[in-house]
Amino acid sequence: MRAWHVERYGEPVDVLRLADVPDPVPGPGQVLVGVRAVAVNFPDVLLARGQYQERPPLPFVPGIELCGDVLAVGDGVDHVAVGDRVVGSRIGVLAERAVLDAHEVWPAPAGLSDEQAAGFVIAYQTAWFALHRRAGLRRGETVLVTAAAGGVGTATVQLAAAAGARVVGVVGSEAKAAAARDAGAHVVVDRSTQDVASAVREATGGTGADVVVDPVGGEAYEAATRCVAFEGRIVIVGFAGGTIQDARAGHALVKNYGVLGLHWALYARRRPDLVRLAHRALTGLVEQGAVRPVVSDVVPFEQAPEAVARLAGGGTTGRLVVRVA
Repeated sequence: MRAWHVERYGEPVDVLRLADVPDPVPGPGQVLVGVRAVAVNFPDVLLARGQYQERPPLPFVPGIELCGDVLAVGDGVDHVAVGDRVVGSRIGVLAERAVLDAHEVWPAPAGLSDEQAAGFVIAYQTAWFALHRRAGLRRGETVLVTAAAGGVGTATVQLAAAAGARVVGVVGSEAKAAAARDAGAHVVVDRSTQDVASAVREATGGTGADVVVDPVGGEAYEAATRCVAFEGRIVIVGFAGGTIQDARAGHALVKNYGVLGLHWALYARRRPDLVRLAHRALTGLVEQGAVRPVVSDVVPFEQAPEAVARLAGGGTTGRLVVRVA
């Protein structure tokens, strides 16, 4: 089969090479998936650069999120069967076939296309855990999303709106504002022309945001600390802006807000029961029409490095998806 390999660390277009490799074989408790589509995620950029929190030995296959068909199952797998269309997440899926552990694979929502389903797991699971598990979102609260036009951002906006929150979305340009509004943001702030903290305070009557979901880090996080509400919760889900900020304990104490980290993959490994519950809830929201992944572009398998590079450039909205088969 064909698979993309990272053979050395660097920028994706420089270090990804298409290779012919043996077909994988599932072991006990594993699932072999024929890959239909792979969604591009920012961790793919970091994996190529050697900057991700997990560093597989070189060479390795990147890609962390897929939609595909079950081709075979190992002993002990009973929640999916050969022929099922599934979604899944683990490092190593940017290939024509991939083996995943059973707890990393779930039935694909019937109402989603392959491309939409490929981008369903990580963004929506991250948003769900950020809002409901970590921040304990309550109906009527205000949610600030610091990158409201991206993959995790649009998912967070949709889920927050579905939960009855008022959503303020921050975007990097006017061109991205429509994506945030289409996802359900009630207020959109363009950080290229507006002061984020001032705009959020104005939009909330001076009280600030009860919950902040921040996949950007750096200056976006600093702005959030200036407009978070009394007893607000800031959930850190990534550093797509390229700068890992320092959380100032004294500032959190004086303003009485909390700073929470979220590494969703730890739930997938340590509390797969919670991931399964979230998947059922999210599938129900798809069936109700409350959430739907926003796919901005689909590229062929041969153009995967360029897609990862586009995501790294920061100019994309929604999800970029690589069509494999």
